[in-house]
Amino acid sequence: MLVDSHCHLTYKGLREDQDAVIERARAAGVGTMLGISTKAGEWAEVVSLAEAHPDIWATVGIHPHEADAHPAVDAARLIAAAAHPKVIGIGETGLDYFYDHSDRDRQRTSFRAHIAAARATGLPLIVHTRDAEDDTAAILSDEMGKGVFTGVIHCFTASAAFAQQALALGFYISLSGILTFKNARDLQATAATLPADRLLIETDSPFLAPVPLRGKVCEPAYVAHTAAFLATLRGTDIGTIATQTADNFFRLFTRARRP
Repeated sequence: MLVDSHCHLTYKGLREDQDAVIERARAAGVGTMLGISTKAGEWAEVVSLAEAHPDIWATVGIHPHEADAHPAVDAARLIAAAAHPKVIGIGETGLDYFYDHSDRDRQRTSFRAHIAAARATGLPLIVHTRDAEDDTAAILSDEMGKGVFTGVIHCFTASAAFAQQALALGFYISLSGILTFKNARDLQATAATLPADRLLIETDSPFLAPVPLRGKVCEPAYVAHTAAFLATLRGTDIGTIATQTADNFFRLFTRARRP
């Protein structure tokens, strides 16, 4: 069984054909999908979709791009929203200094609020980081000193050094279709050596379709291509990668139930 640990099934490109997208994922061997929210206005829809399907779960969070627009979303509001039984994670959250769509101080404040919510609920934190490795690592380390929490660096594209920092903090690392891109040599070298018990795979659909489907609207079924590529990279088979990453998913997201 494959698990898509990060997808946006309610986004344009997937929502128009949502039922068929979900069925194609199942036909490709994807037994579990985690629907990620990025702003408060999405929470109800993402949770509702998860309620309708036993193999789909949900998160609540504010993407760093949306931090400026959500100053009132604090830890208390996240904790309240996370009480729903289909919500299994907090995020996505984090820092994005590449686009800087939100003020960096506001991003950092939002990030810390999500960490507080993750710590209070015991749910994993889903972290987005782009061009912000130093601040991301510093905040995670600082907050870990206030009390332990768990999480995953999603759509990992950072350095090998940052991977080691995240692993040392107990985090998991999730690999997307970017892994299959020809210009992702450094990422491939890192992925080949990551601990087998800390790996997750994802699509981040409708974005980042893997080779050989680049340019298409990505969907959860395509996680099989990333799994196959990762298997070759690590000198194993797709069945082993599927089992490892599924086991890791359910070890991290303890509120989720296996199908």
